[in-house]
Amino acid sequence: MDFGPIRIDHIGIAAHHLEESSTFWRLLGLTEGNQDETVGDQGVTTRFFTTSGLNEIDDSPAKVELLEPTGDDTPIGRFLHKRGPGIQQLCFSVGNLTGLLSYLKENGVRLIDETPRAGAGGHLIAFVHPASTGGVLVELSQRNS
Repeated sequence: MDFGPIRIDHIGIAAHHLEESSTFWRLLGLTEGNQDETVGDQGVTTRFFTTSGLNEIDDSPAKVELLEPTGDDTPIGRFLHKRGPGIQQLCFSVGNLTGLLSYLKENGVRLIDETPRAGAGGHLIAFVHPASTGGVLVELSQRNS
């Protein structure tokens, strides 16, 4: 099965407030993205920080994504209420998201999203349920070309 190159795209970190949570990443020297983005249907505002290392796939370095809920009754709002700030998901960039989702489903992997949907940065995304990954929420992302 060929699903294109697969690499770690970013680590999503739930945060109560983007600005307060950005201090460490700035001190660490990560490059802050140009602007925050609110993804309405997910109830979240995102802020990306880019690492300095480039990878061999497409010269795009891995990122840290801070996730601030737009309300308490959103996925990130509920996560923060239940677990507090911290790593919320691990995202892999893939070349063929639809094909990978079909393959995972055929092999008994529990999916939150069986079809891709719109995510931050105009990417297509889908989530794999933590019950199938050893307790880690996995996001799969494909760049729209």
